[in-house]
Amino acid sequence: QVQLVESGGGLVQAGGSLRLSCAASGRTFLLYNTAWFRQAPGKEREFVAAINWRSNIYYADSVKGRFTISRDNAKNTVYLQMSSLKPEDTAVYYCAGTSNDGYRQYPPEYDYWGQGTQVTVSS
Repeated sequence: QVQLVESGGGLVQAGGSLRLSCAASGRTFLLYNTAWFRQAPGKEREFVAAINWRSNIYYADSVKGRFTISRDNAKNTVYLQMSSLKPEDTAVYYCAGTSNDGYRQYPPEYDYWGQGTQVTVSS
């Protein structure tokens, strides 16, 4: 199967930046789509951004213009560059992968999940 490991979370002040990484291992050829989701305390897990094998990219409206998703195929790694961070961006960020093609923005559509990394934005 596929294993996903996130890194790069931490504490940052509002307006600051962080870069998250998601390293994939195993049967990575199964990953047609790789995405980032986030979950704040007491809230449902929500879609943040996704990139597919053609490098088509999708963003949630709440992060457009502030977050950038990218991939390094040689390293089997997907990144999420987060800028102009706001306190409402505070959440556990999860990397997810699926062998389903097309635009996928709902958690049940994803087969593989990382353990999550905490991002805290202070005001």
